[in-house]
Amino acid sequence: MIRRVAVLPQPPLLIPELAAGAADECAELREACLAAARRLTSASPDWLVVGAAPGAPEVPEHASGSFRGFGVDLGVSLSRVMTPETELPLPALVAGWLRERADASSVQVRLVDPGTTPGQCEQFARELGEHAAVLVLGDGSSRHGPRSPGGEDERAGFFDERVRDALAKADARWLAGLDPDFAAELGAGGRAPWQVLAGLAADGAWTAEVLYSAAPFGVGYHVAVWERA
Repeated sequence: MIRRVAVLPQPPLLIPELAAGAADECAELREACLAAARRLTSASPDWLVVGAAPGAPEVPEHASGSFRGFGVDLGVSLSRVMTPETELPLPALVAGWLRERADASSVQVRLVDPGTTPGQCEQFARELGEHAAVLVLGDGSSRHGPRSPGGEDERAGFFDERVRDALAKADARWLAGLDPDFAAELGAGGRAPWQVLAGLAADGAWTAEVLYSAAPFGVGYHVAVWERA
């Protein structure tokens, strides 16, 4: 049974070595993410990680990888077992980095394709099995402001305000009802993982706390912790 869920974004800027001159600007976001990850470890040292990547590649257990593709050869591992390096998608790399800093033993990464339908997300959640600690990785809209990566869209603020409110209320029903096309128009990569979360949290009562919610670089980033009541 799930005891605790941490919902985090996955920007490479979380990692100080990758943030370069923006490291100080990312400090508040980074500390919120690390605080949420440490709370996850206090529920269980072994995490299930849900994220999205094109094609939903399988991620081997105990895999190791590097942020080399993002500009810095910084190695991470999904467990304390050292294995030869392999190419890992961004959610797995971020999960490995968080694991090491939150002193978790291992992370099992399960990915969905960004285009996975709400119904498929719900079915995916049913097939994940029992895990005490779950990490859900995904960003909000990438269209906040004129300098945003996706180009400005005036609907982005409303969208991420609603996401924040749903995370603050542990409102799985609202997350389950997110329109995939609308989320895609706004560049919200977290839509599918959040809908897997909705499936995982559909039965039971939850308390929730939002640790961070902002769009510092034109992308909506939300950090929240859900606990089974």
